[in-house]
Amino acid sequence: MSIVPHPRTFATCQSLAPIQNNVSTSPPIKSFAALFFCKLRQSITNAFAGGEMATASSSSGDSSRTAASENDGGESERRSRILSSKLYFDVHTSKAPLIYSPSYDISFLGIEKLHPFDSSKWGRICRFLIAEGLLDKKHIVEPAEAKREDLLVVHSESYLDSLKSSLNVSTIVEVPPVALLPNCLVDKYVLYPFRKQVGGTVLAAKLAKERGWAINVGGGFHHCSAEKGGGFCVYADISLCIHFAFTRLNISRVMIIDLDAHQGNGHEVDFSDDKRVYIVDMYNPDIYPFDYEARRYINQKVEVASGTATNEYLSKLDGALKVAADSFDPELIIYNAGTDILDGDPLGRLKISPDGIATRDEKVFVFARERGIPLVMLTSGGYMKSSARVIADSIINLSKKSLINMESVQNIVAT
Repeated sequence: MSIVPHPRTFATCQSLAPIQNNVSTSPPIKSFAALFFCKLRQSITNAFAGGEMATASSSSGDSSRTAASENDGGESERRSRILSSKLYFDVHTSKAPLIYSPSYDISFLGIEKLHPFDSSKWGRICRFLIAEGLLDKKHIVEPAEAKREDLLVVHSESYLDSLKSSLNVSTIVEVPPVALLPNCLVDKYVLYPFRKQVGGTVLAAKLAKERGWAINVGGGFHHCSAEKGGGFCVYADISLCIHFAFTRLNISRVMIIDLDAHQGNGHEVDFSDDKRVYIVDMYNPDIYPFDYEARRYINQKVEVASGTATNEYLSKLDGALKVAADSFDPELIIYNAGTDILDGDPLGRLKISPDGIATRDEKVFVFARERGIPLVMLTSGGYMKSSARVIADSIINLSKKSLINMESVQNIVAT
């Protein structure tokens, strides 16, 4: 297993062939007047050439200064938006660092049944946790909705405007009938739930910094980048979360551990030239998104072919975490914990058992705990009805292994 560094763009130079001073075969100049005009013409030619070169050089310099100025202005505007955002807020210690809203779940006229993704899994995860006595509903943190100004921290105006087209949204969420709906309904019943989940992912970093860990029961839209959505991912919540952490949490190094079955091409594009972010991506190369360009931006690429079973998968994960530990020292970990690696998942095409997923999550939490690194867990992909139960059981296992602590919440309430 090798570390794949960020690609870099290097300036290349071409050697200039020496100018050949060949002996002229033209007839000799007959007079001083002819010589004078010849030299005058050469001087004028050189003067114009020099002027063009100077102008080109000046233009190049102006362009560089303009680009730098625009970049500085963009960063200043981004910082201003982050500092004025309401996505970060104080959470009482009686609440668990587990984030969910009933608004996460997508349900409208049955359109949610037209995509293999279980768009009600988030609520079912929480119901399982409550039924098992691990959590009380009143201890769940409800996030704020990510507003347009929040989304502009990463996304462009043009991308957000493109979501005013129901056709564009239908393409991103891969549900063609959405194209036939009025955009006001698409915004309310499709985009709004995603914006709430974005708010949850962003807030999770703050809670993780304060409590050591946080779980957003939704989020993990790793196919969406600043300028492009796809694969049921409309907003780049991981990129937004990291930029908020850079500015508000005084964090300068983030590791993304993406263990969804699909390649996380969205965040890979967004942080393609950012050394502050180290990406471990363990994915099936035989399935969507086939983004070969984005693969160049993965620091540690671990490919697991279709049919990979539990023991082999976990062995590769152990090796990946060891390399990651030796390569980067993060101050925050974003763990994209997709369950589409589950045996039988129609899109992931891997053969990992439910217990294997619990062990996988445990290994990542141990990795963070042993190094004292705050960890954000996102549930990401998973295209079977059984995924909700598997995720809930994994969270219960984390609690039993004391890798997350829900008991302190109950004790605070009791006292």
